[in-house]
Amino acid sequence: MSLLRSVVGRVSLSSTLRPPHLSLACRAAWRPEISIDQTRSYASKRDKKDSKKRDKGGRDVEPEPIPRESRRSTKTDSLVPGSQLILAGEEYHKAEDKMKGMADKFKKEVAELETRASGRVTPSVLAPVRVVLPHSDGKGVRLEEVATVGVREGTTLIITVFEESSLKFVEQGIYDAKLPSIVPQKVDNQTIKVPMPKPTVEARLALFTSAQRKAEDYRTQMRKQQQMSIKKGAYAKHSQELDEDLLDKYIGEIDAILAGLKKVTGAK
Repeated sequence: MSLLRSVVGRVSLSSTLRPPHLSLACRAAWRPEISIDQTRSYASKRDKKDSKKRDKGGRDVEPEPIPRESRRSTKTDSLVPGSQLILAGEEYHKAEDKMKGMADKFKKEVAELETRASGRVTPSVLAPVRVVLPHSDGKGVRLEEVATVGVREGTTLIITVFEESSLKFVEQGIYDAKLPSIVPQKVDNQTIKVPMPKPTVEARLALFTSAQRKAEDYRTQMRKQQQMSIKKGAYAKHSQELDEDLLDKYIGEIDAILAGLKKVTGAK
């Protein structure tokens, strides 16, 4: 029954669509052409009315172009993983500054020892000397604050004090500095000379031995500083590895400076 209905429907449809003026043969051959425009529709875009800016007249305003500088990708060199972030306070930074100061001071002292090991005579050889005057409350002052230091004939240091009363304190300060092969000799009430012989193998080894003792003193001070900072809560409980890295960093600098002096002096 359904098949019959479909056939009748087709016949009625074709008969209604045939033009009445065609002949019988043409009507039999004629087939209606039904064209259906195939169009593809898309979902409408979201209304961006709220995101657009409008001027006073109600017209849309195009957004300003993004500057080229802001399009650049962020460099990841300065980014630090969360596991390596230092939860440090004021005490941590104080400890770092003090350790850095110790390393810089040792570097300067070793530079003076290298100068002596090379045989050059300069006033900087006496830079470690501190002079304790009666009115200084036990605090030593630098040698250049109470005297001038010059070089004579490239082999002797000449110290001339500003006041005669300070001569004996200058002489004592040179002895207290315990500089290898440095022996002050009094010339008059205002002058002291310090002969600087050319360094022998034994003298160079003595310079390196002196530097080794200073290096160990600085290492000990750095370890004490680290322990003191930990007690004061400078580091977080889960960042013990980081504070050890800080100590290892500056002790490594001490070792590197000492290794450089070892090459200059020829020590083994």
